[in-house]
Amino acid sequence: QVQLVESGGGWVQAGGSLRVSCAASRRTFRTYHMGWFRQPPGKEREFVAAIRWSAGTTYYADSVKGRFTISRDNAKNTVYLQMNSLKPEDTAVYYCAAGYSDPVHWAAANPSSASWGQGTQVTVSS
Repeated sequence: QVQLVESGGGWVQAGGSLRVSCAASRRTFRTYHMGWFRQPPGKEREFVAAIRWSAGTTYYADSVKGRFTISRDNAKNTVYLQMNSLKPEDTAVYYCAAGYSDPVHWAAANPSSASWGQGTQVTVSS
């Protein structure tokens, strides 16, 4: 298990941008696939984006494709989610996750045996 701490959430008007970050506690961070999930008010948690440990391949939910970018800095043990052209429906608590299971499947099911952060609130007003 690895401890994850998200930061960078906040309030923004529709059309604006935010970047959320997730810092990991262990140097083995670089061996984990990383992902972002979100839970809108009154809804279940859903997949947003994922990036392989090598940072060579990324995956996105259709709802954020072209607007959000996931990246990682293994030297800083940190994964980022740059969110542009934000919409009110992007309002949610955003969670980062670290896992070894293949992230190609994370859109269909939460990663098994993953570590999760505590979440950071993102609110987009219309």
